[in-house]
Amino acid sequence: MRDAVIVEAVRTPIGRRNGSLKGVHPVDLAGEVLRALVERAQVAPDLIEDVILGCVTQISDQSTNVGRLSVLAAGWPESIPGVTLDRACGSSQQAVHFAAASVIAGHYDLVVAGGVESMSRVPIGSARAIGEPFGPRVRQRYQRDSFSQGLGAEDIARRWKLSREQLDDLAYESHQRAIAAIDSGAFDGQVLPIEGLKADEGIRRETTPEKLAALKPAFRPDGVIHAGNSSQISDGAAALLITTSERAAELGLRPIARFHTGAVAGDDPVTMLTGPIPATAKLLKRARLTIGDIGVYEVNEAFASVPLAWEIETGADHAKLNPLGGAIAVGHPLGASGAILMTRMINHMRDQGIRYGLQTMCEAGGMANATILELL
Repeated sequence: MRDAVIVEAVRTPIGRRNGSLKGVHPVDLAGEVLRALVERAQVAPDLIEDVILGCVTQISDQSTNVGRLSVLAAGWPESIPGVTLDRACGSSQQAVHFAAASVIAGHYDLVVAGGVESMSRVPIGSARAIGEPFGPRVRQRYQRDSFSQGLGAEDIARRWKLSREQLDDLAYESHQRAIAAIDSGAFDGQVLPIEGLKADEGIRRETTPEKLAALKPAFRPDGVIHAGNSSQISDGAAALLITTSERAAELGLRPIARFHTGAVAGDDPVTMLTGPIPATAKLLKRARLTIGDIGVYEVNEAFASVPLAWEIETGADHAKLNPLGGAIAVGHPLGASGAILMTRMINHMRDQGIRYGLQTMCEAGGMANATILELL
């Protein structure tokens, strides 16, 4: 039976909004990680059969199929196609799911999955600036004029009785863990320097619990969600090279991890951000594993309430949750975040000898992806 294995992964540093990566076109940003991916794997680009890239705001500089254009920007043969997909924040994690499934099915032998987002050049929400994305029937069904992730994060905090202090503690911890990871060199081998930027630049080394406590709520006057315990608007790209164990052996490639199990789930689109909970339950049941079997969990820190509610519902060990920090500290370049998290996770699994890693991300519309990887 065919399998799907990851043999290489590379990412850019995550740039803060209007920071070091602002001047890099997203097509070029993605093209750089594609180029670096095959150079590191020492694979000829013409062996790649497809490129599947996630990108959320597909307008302006990110329109016209970033997946295909990034192939051309990388200087790869014109015979290599590319496609761009959007499953909101989980877009590039979904790209990995599609790539792995296609490899297992025999549609590809060697494929790239990844993502890109330049939120400096293409602002969040700009695709909704004109037109009506929801349509009258969706609005009528939920009796709402708008759907807000920030208000959803507030609703989660209320439902799971999460205090402002708990949320701020997670935010502070995210920065401290990310600082420790950068200072220890944990990210060095996976990061491709771009425009002189060598490390994730969103981290606030000066952050303190007192500074976080002084920030004003962003979505409700009496709320608990604010800029300091929410993910940062960012720029970045990442890509993973996926093949079968058999093909890897033929090419002299050493697999890092096997795609063990994948799942997707839908949940309430109003609260919107609870999808990782049912997605994880479905994933573990399908994998025939328990939460205790997993050695590391990457749960995207869209807002601090999301991983904390997930932790309560799953009974996960907090020490294993986002051990290298998360999007609150390093940023969340929407369409790239899934591939960035996976690149971080497989390197951490390899560094620490962790057999199973679980990644899950909340997504707009009340969805989530969940993935288990197995170290090889």
